[in-house]
Amino acid sequence: MTPAIQSLKKAKVQFTVHNYEHDTHAPSYGLEASEKLNIEPSRVFKTLLAESDKNEIVVAVVPVIGSLDLKALAQVAGVKKMEMADPAKAQRITGYLVGGISPLGQKKRLRTFIDESAKKFASIYVSAGRRGLEVELAAEALAAQTNAVFAELGKV
Repeated sequence: MTPAIQSLKKAKVQFTVHNYEHDTHAPSYGLEASEKLNIEPSRVFKTLLAESDKNEIVVAVVPVIGSLDLKALAQVAGVKKMEMADPAKAQRITGYLVGGISPLGQKKRLRTFIDESAKKFASIYVSAGRRGLEVELAAEALAAQTNAVFAELGKV
């Protein structure tokens, strides 16, 4: 059981875990999850870490079908500039491997931002903390568990 799943159980959040066989050659972890679980890609969200010009690491949860708008993230985070965090640093800070980074159960609580589009769905899918493992839950439940702010972050 991953720290993400443990944190949801401890908080008594309603969620469903979905497993699939991860292909190590898949070009996109999120699109692979969408395909293998037969879910529309707009409901599958990836967890990205970005670093501000003030050296703060933040979490952005955006749909797998687009990309993160770093300018929008900087604006909502109240900083001048954001850039993607170094993958090794992201792994060290969260305790998860790239491709399996979950917004839940991270080693250190980071400021978290979720793309506004998540609220369109009854449930969304995010990494459960391991490649090939997704957790389905309400976007509002994810926001409550991560103290997240909803904002326009994704670009297609």
